[in-house]
Amino acid sequence: MEFLGTTQTASYCGPRRACGVSALPPAVPAPVIQECYQPYYLPGYRYLNSWRPGLFCKVSNAQTCPDEGITCRSPLRPPTMLPVLRSALVCRYSPRDWDQSNQLQLGGAEASRLWAGRLTGDSTRLMQDKDQLTRQMQEGTCRNLGQRLWDIGFWKSELSYELERLLNENHSMETAKKRLECAAQELNCPLKVALECLYHREKRIGIDLVHDNVEKNLIREVDLLKCCQDQMRKLAQRIEIQMRDNRDAQHALERDLEDKSSAQFIDEKCFNLRNTSDCISFFHGIEKVDGTISVPETWAKFSDDNIRHSQDMRANSIRLREEAENLFETLSDQMWKQFTNTNLAFNARVAEVTDVRNKLQTQLAKTLQEIFQAENTIMLLERSIMAKECPLKVAQTRLQCRTWRPNVELCRDIPQFKLVNEVFTIDDTLQTLKLRLQETQDTLQLLVMTKCRLEHELAIKANTLCIDKEKCMGMRKTFPCTPRLAGYT
Repeated sequence: MEFLGTTQTASYCGPRRACGVSALPPAVPAPVIQECYQPYYLPGYRYLNSWRPGLFCKVSNAQTCPDEGITCRSPLRPPTMLPVLRSALVCRYSPRDWDQSNQLQLGGAEASRLWAGRLTGDSTRLMQDKDQLTRQMQEGTCRNLGQRLWDIGFWKSELSYELERLLNENHSMETAKKRLECAAQELNCPLKVALECLYHREKRIGIDLVHDNVEKNLIREVDLLKCCQDQMRKLAQRIEIQMRDNRDAQHALERDLEDKSSAQFIDEKCFNLRNTSDCISFFHGIEKVDGTISVPETWAKFSDDNIRHSQDMRANSIRLREEAENLFETLSDQMWKQFTNTNLAFNARVAEVTDVRNKLQTQLAKTLQEIFQAENTIMLLERSIMAKECPLKVAQTRLQCRTWRPNVELCRDIPQFKLVNEVFTIDDTLQTLKLRLQETQDTLQLLVMTKCRLEHELAIKANTLCIDKEKCMGMRKTFPCTPRLAGYT
């Protein structure tokens, strides 16, 4: 009988070798199993349970002979020595068992091969499907990033357009504010002129210190100019407050635009990343980190709210600028009308004073003429009185001489009667002339007083005319033009 692993010369015929075992191994020994599959962990996924196949490669431990250092035969291999007892041959397998074992081995190998082929095909299809899915997801991510970049670009353009319009509006508001300040400053000159006119008119004398239409118009002009300055300054303060609100809206737009530029740069960098890029790397657990603070709806609403707030600020600014323009137009018209009314009142007052002065001068000339005539009359009356003294002396001397007539010669004759009558007549004439002289002198004194009053009134009127015509009207020859009143300097 020939055994597996032996030659024609039976090895059991020789001396027996010690193999290091005291007894034969069992018929079906339990081999020591080692796992030949080493699990492979994907980078970045070491925290996950690695996949292991269901089929393990089991390898039996080989035993070595201690004395020769060679590998011992497998426990499943029959010994090469011939059993001592013949009865031991009964434990061998039959050919049928051998055929069945071979058939089982062939069937198992075929099944393993078919299963491995199916597994290979399934793995290939799985890899293709997963590759296609990964590629599609990456393409979808690129499309989403492209759409996101388009959205960012759209909102950037909207924010840039609104920011540009807001900056232009801020410049216009700054110009309107400067115009208001310049116009308010420009009104200081006509206000000073009006006040100077009032101060000069306080220097009028006597009855000319009257609250006339000129003074009323000057007071109205001063009040109007002060009111215009107050309105312009208040509107300038409102514009300053609105400009602060505009700067807040501008800051919000610039900050939003800067954030979107940063986000656009980052998304463009992400959009340009490819599988062959050098800057890609693993970031473990990054997918579990959620640092987002908005969703697309709130993200778009944030920029839309900023734009709407800026639009509201621009609308308020436009209303303020329109109000400023209307205020410029209204106040300029009112100031020009009041300035014209005051000048007309000045002209009318100057004409009235000039007319009164001319009349006073006429009366003064007539008074001077009357004074001259009165002086001539007084002189003539004095001469006439002096001329009557000699006839009176003659008549009285005659009467005195006739009183020296003796005795009966003292006759009341006609000459005596005529002399007496002459004396009485001359004396009455003298009294009449003296009374007329006194009246004429009184009239002369009255005329002189009238002359003084007329001269004083003429001096008053001359002073008034000098104040109104020379000083006041001299200062009021010019008034700020409409562009200067509108703040254009």
